[in-house]
Amino acid sequence: MLDCTYRVEVPHRTGQLARVMGAIAAGEGLIGDVVTLSVGREASVREITVEVRDGAQAQRISDLIDAIEGVRVLWHQDRALMRHQGGKLRIEPIHRVHSVQQMRDVYTPGVARVCTAIAQRPELAHRYTMIPRSVAICTNGSRVLGLGNIGPVASMPVMEGKAVFYAQFAGISATPILLETGEVEEFVETVVRIAPTFGGIHLEDISAPECFEIERRLIERLSQPVMHDDVHGTAVVSVAATIVACQQAGVELRAATVGQLGLGAAGFGIASLMVQSGARRVIAFDPLNAARERVRALGVQPATMERVLSEADVVIATTGRAGLIEPSMVRRGQVILALTNPDPEIEPERAERAGAVFAADGRSVNNVLGYPGIFRGALQAGAREINVEMKLAAARELAGLAGEGQLVPDALDQRVHEAVAKAVREAAQLSGAARPEHAAVDL
Repeated sequence: MLDCTYRVEVPHRTGQLARVMGAIAAGEGLIGDVVTLSVGREASVREITVEVRDGAQAQRISDLIDAIEGVRVLWHQDRALMRHQGGKLRIEPIHRVHSVQQMRDVYTPGVARVCTAIAQRPELAHRYTMIPRSVAICTNGSRVLGLGNIGPVASMPVMEGKAVFYAQFAGISATPILLETGEVEEFVETVVRIAPTFGGIHLEDISAPECFEIERRLIERLSQPVMHDDVHGTAVVSVAATIVACQQAGVELRAATVGQLGLGAAGFGIASLMVQSGARRVIAFDPLNAARERVRALGVQPATMERVLSEADVVIATTGRAGLIEPSMVRRGQVILALTNPDPEIEPERAERAGAVFAADGRSVNNVLGYPGIFRGALQAGAREINVEMKLAAARELAGLAGEGQLVPDALDQRVHEAVAKAVREAAQLSGAARPEHAAVDL
C-alpha cells in the first residue's frame, strides 16, 4: 500500500468536490487528508491524500478525476517520495558566529586551548564536544526492513529516518554510516576506527547471523554503548507489548510459557529478553539449526512449530511469512502477537475468532518507541554498555505508559521518550554501568 497525494483544481461550484470524492471511491481509493491550498472566484486548489495499492491504481484514480468536466489533476505523487526529496537530515551549528570575538572563541585561537585541555584530560571531551550527544547509525544494508539485501546506499532513507527520531525525541545528533562490506572483520574494524567520533554505536539492518558476531565484537572492543536495534530495540518494545497484552488478557507472564516463532535478529532478541524478564518458560521454533542452538545457550528451549503453538500461553511471531498461522493452530485462551509487517502471520481478528483471548499485529509494535530513549538514557549516564537491566527498565516503563485500550503508548508523545530515558539512566546507575565522568552535558 502507498499514500498518494493529488493536487486538484476544482471549479468553485456546489457539488464539484463531492464528484471528485466519488471518482476516488469509484477507483477504490481510501481518502485521507484533504487540504485546501487556495480558493478563487472560479476554482479552488486542494491536495487530497489517498491510500492505494500501487502506482497503477493511483494513475487510474487520476484518470477518473480528470474525466470530470472542469476538473484538472495538476499532479499526483507518492507521498513518501515527496517527503524524501533532498533527504531528511542536515548538520547545523548550535550557536551561529556573528562577530570576530565569537570566531576567536569557536575557532582560532580559542579552540587550541580546548584541544590542549582535552589532550591533557581526555574525559573533558564529554564536556566540550558533541561526542556524548552523538550516535553513529551503522549499516551495510544487508537486511533492510522486508526488502532484504539492497545494499548500503539504498538503505540510507531508513538510516535518515532513524536519525530524525533521535533528534526529535532524544536531542541526539545521529549520523548514518554506510559500509560497503559484507565481511564481519571489515565491518568491525571500520566501526572501531570511527568510534572515537561518537558517544554510542547503533547497528541497523544487518543480516543474521553476521549481526550477532558484529555486535558481540564491537561490545568487546569499544568503551561506549553498542546496540543492534533490530535485536534489542525490537525486543524491548515487544516485551512491553507482551506485558500489556497479558494484563489485558488476565495472563500472568511469570507463570506463562512464551512461544517464539522465528529466530532471526528480532526473534532472537525477543526470546532472549523474555527469559531475562522472568517468563516461566520460553520455547522457540526456527527452521535453522544454528538459530535454535544460539538461543538454547540463553535458556530458550528449541521446539517444533506445532509444539510452540500447542503449548505456549503467549505466541510471538516474527517469521516474515504472512499467513503462516492457520486459525486451526490457535489454542483457546492464547495471547498471539503476529508481528511480521506489512502482513502478519495471522490477522488479529481471525486469531480471536479462533479462540485467542488477545491478538495484535506489528502495526503498533514500533521500535521508534525504544531506541531514542534507550540511547538518551545511556548517554546521560555515561554508560559503557546497554545491559539487560537497562533494556528491562525501558520495557517495563513502556508497558506502564500504555493507556486504556493501547498495546503500547503513543510513539509521537515526547513524554514517553523522556520517561524511557529516565528509567534507562537510573538502571544504568543502579547496575554499575554508568560513568559520571562520561555523562553527556545538556542532553
